[in-house]
Amino acid sequence: MATIQEFPLAAFVVEAAFLGDTPVFALGNGLVRRVVGGAAEPVAVHTGAILEATVADGRLLTGGDDGVVALTSADGSVEKIETPQKKWIDHVAAGPNGVIAYSSGKTATLRHPDGRERAFEHKRSVGGLAFAPKGLRLAVARYDGVTLWWGGTESAAPVELNWKGAHLGAMFSPDGKYIVTTMQENALHGWRLGDGKDMRMTGYPAKPRSLSWSAKGRFLASSGAPAAILWPFHYKDGPMGRPPLQLGPREQLVTRVACHPREETVAIGYADGVVLTVRFADTKEVVFRKAGGSAVSALAWDKAGDRLLFGCEDGAAGIVTLAG
Repeated sequence: MATIQEFPLAAFVVEAAFLGDTPVFALGNGLVRRVVGGAAEPVAVHTGAILEATVADGRLLTGGDDGVVALTSADGSVEKIETPQKKWIDHVAAGPNGVIAYSSGKTATLRHPDGRERAFEHKRSVGGLAFAPKGLRLAVARYDGVTLWWGGTESAAPVELNWKGAHLGAMFSPDGKYIVTTMQENALHGWRLGDGKDMRMTGYPAKPRSLSWSAKGRFLASSGAPAAILWPFHYKDGPMGRPPLQLGPREQLVTRVACHPREETVAIGYADGVVLTVRFADTKEVVFRKAGGSAVSALAWDKAGDRLLFGCEDGAAGIVTLAG
């Protein structure tokens, strides 16, 4: 039997993550809560809302509407980066060797650990940021496509991947062969980077805002439907012409997905607060949290896949510890 430790955090849970063994929650009120023993201790990080968060080399990287980029460690220490723009930090991303990226409006900035920065300007607002798994390559989702920048050299021209519409986020496949974006029009779009081939993934009743690659990168799980939609990428042409898996079907919209780090299992959060896991092979479900309260807004596994964090829009949050 799994055990569940719950916390009322009293603010929108933007993201959940493990910093080593320490669970943390990034909140809409500017706080990061780090779980120590039975308490979720507050760390004051931003004076406004946290808009986006991700893990960067064992620290929590956050961007806020106070114009600050911050890195919070497991022990609660905070490094704050005062950005020149002093505007909302809409998106953040973690790259190799301590490199990070953040965006404000039309500008995406790549920052090295020694403080060196390089800004990339775009015609329209940045929709999302992602680093390739190999090499210092930054993807910037934008209106009508994605721009790929080489961060290590200023002489290399950017690669433009174009597709009409607003692209709201980006994610590389673990092997670096594909990049996939979430779109305003309730769809995913992908490109095979070797030849630029387009991949269109449609049929969502809502925007698929949450994406997660399976343990071996064989499937891409997504939210935005009354089941988790998992597109197969282990074929020559990726998911094209192949039906997706549909796991955990319910009458409620899936709002968050997180694939297990080792097994072909996915954790799913729903609009009514339900949290469950589903195994790919036989669709066996295990329910950890019943309906009640607001939508699940954050899900995260630890590295071993023994613990699962969840957070909700109304501030409800918890840690699921699986039985050994």
